[in-house]
Amino acid sequence: MRYTKLGRTGLDISPVALGAMTYGEPDRGHPVWSLDEESSRPLIKHALDAGINFFDTANMYSYGSSEEILGRALNDYANRDDVVITTKVRHAMRPESPNGGGLSRKAIMSEIDNSLRRLGTEYVDVYMIHRLDNDTPLEETLEALHDVVKAGKARYLGASSMHAWQFAKALHLQEQHGWARFVTMQNHYNLLAREEEREMLPLCADEGVATMVWSPLARGRLARPFDQASAGERATTDSAYADTLYQADAGSDRAIIEEAGAIAEARGISRAQVALAWLRRNPVVAAPLVGARTIEQIDDAVASLDLDLTDEETHRLEAPYTPRHDFQGVSDARELERIKASIPGYANV
Repeated sequence: MRYTKLGRTGLDISPVALGAMTYGEPDRGHPVWSLDEESSRPLIKHALDAGINFFDTANMYSYGSSEEILGRALNDYANRDDVVITTKVRHAMRPESPNGGGLSRKAIMSEIDNSLRRLGTEYVDVYMIHRLDNDTPLEETLEALHDVVKAGKARYLGASSMHAWQFAKALHLQEQHGWARFVTMQNHYNLLAREEEREMLPLCADEGVATMVWSPLARGRLARPFDQASAGERATTDSAYADTLYQADAGSDRAIIEEAGAIAEARGISRAQVALAWLRRNPVVAAPLVGARTIEQIDDAVASLDLDLTDEETHRLEAPYTPRHDFQGVSDARELERIKASIPGYANV
């Protein structure tokens, strides 16, 4: 494994991160397709054995079960100081409570302690906001996050999908007040969703902020033929939400997926390796978040690090792309929440 720095920090990370939303007791809450602890532990261990030291979870994944499973596995299989753990805060952990979620000082101070308890650690390496909280002043959120770092409960801070102007504002406020700065942005980016190339990725490159990519395989669409896009338990369960991210131009998506398949076949490798290798060409991408459900998926992700696409192959993959709306394209926050609420088990995502 060849490790890399996370943006302008001195933190060494594997250029592949294991996304732990996949691991959690299914009866604890979203996602209903998560793997229980017995099925999850061998995958986490295999990732460690392959050299992956970067693990991403969130408090709301399976209502804390993901943190518990990941924490126990890492404590059993690794030295704490050898691994990099990120977790997130914002979504409601106690929906019935008026202070059960969000990014207020009260919520942040409560939830960091709850996450540390579940993870079985004294600190997380990166503490991230899981989207913005429009009901809390941004200054309140940023100062509370700064205090979490100064208390030694987090080493660094991160953010996730938002508009570029919102992220620029947050970075400016952190600099203005001398608060701990966001060092990473976790955003939606893949061959079928490239709108972040317009503003967010150039902003991150200019500010020295590394990106961690969620849905790097477009919810599996880039890992299989176009006509099999809805295959698998997760694809079936998430279909309504996935339709808000993709299918803006099915013809374009089909052309891209077919090119990825042709390149994979010619090289004798998997489609996933092609899609992940394409991400690695962008220097602002520090690591894709791979929510592996099998040993083979972990091996594919690691193998992609040795794959260098040619300029001609890259052009073939990029040429069919057409502009489309993605997560940030839903301008009305209430409409986005309505879409999510219509998906079984997804009401709090």
